[in-house]
Amino acid sequence: DPAEGGAAAARQKMLPSQEASKIYHDNYMRNSRAIGVLWAIFTICLAIITVVVFIQPYWIGDSVSTPQAGYFGLFHYCVGNGNANRELLCQGSFSDFRSIPSGAFKAASVFVLLSMVLILTCIGCFALFFFCNTATVYKTCAWMQLLCAVCLVLGCMIFPDGWDAEVVRDMCGEDTGKYTLGNCSVRWAYILAIIGILDALILSFLAFVLGNRQSDFLHEEIKNDNKGEGDDSKT
Repeated sequence: DPAEGGAAAARQKMLPSQEASKIYHDNYMRNSRAIGVLWAIFTICLAIITVVVFIQPYWIGDSVSTPQAGYFGLFHYCVGNGNANRELLCQGSFSDFRSIPSGAFKAASVFVLLSMVLILTCIGCFALFFFCNTATVYKTCAWMQLLCAVCLVLGCMIFPDGWDAEVVRDMCGEDTGKYTLGNCSVRWAYILAIIGILDALILSFLAFVLGNRQSDFLHEEIKNDNKGEGDDSKT
């Protein structure tokens, strides 16, 4: 039958494009999974960073020329008594807000806590990949990571506003004031918080890209399916 022969010839002509589409689909899915796994691993690393930054009291600390030994975190701090043995008296707890020596330290603690909660919630959202649209989960996590970065930025910017607290001045010297650290120095937890900001921004951007690519690819697949159904109906 000429009509059946024409339909068979049309299907044979479509095979190369279908095969190319399948190869592209397989390569895309393989690459997106690999990038997604790396994104998830670095998101877990970011969560560890935020937990460490929140808990550890090593945002600022003493130096050789400070009147007293000691170090400060967001809410917990240890300061020496000025004696030669340089024994440290540790105070401050997030559960007792009154023990935090500065309002700026309290605000910074809250923002860093929010960033920690956001990124841990983002990790919890990984389970949604098994139940929800992948693009939607990526975009949800991207917004959480962006908010995490904003909270960390606010925490890092507000924290120095509390350096004029009396207990900080006693440790760092009379030259200490808001955003002026006197004889003290920035410690590793503060630097780690800044690294966390950059990490959160990069991960958020990557999640937005992955989410948009998933959406575009899904729309393209739907369009191709509709086109294929249209071609089949014509034949």
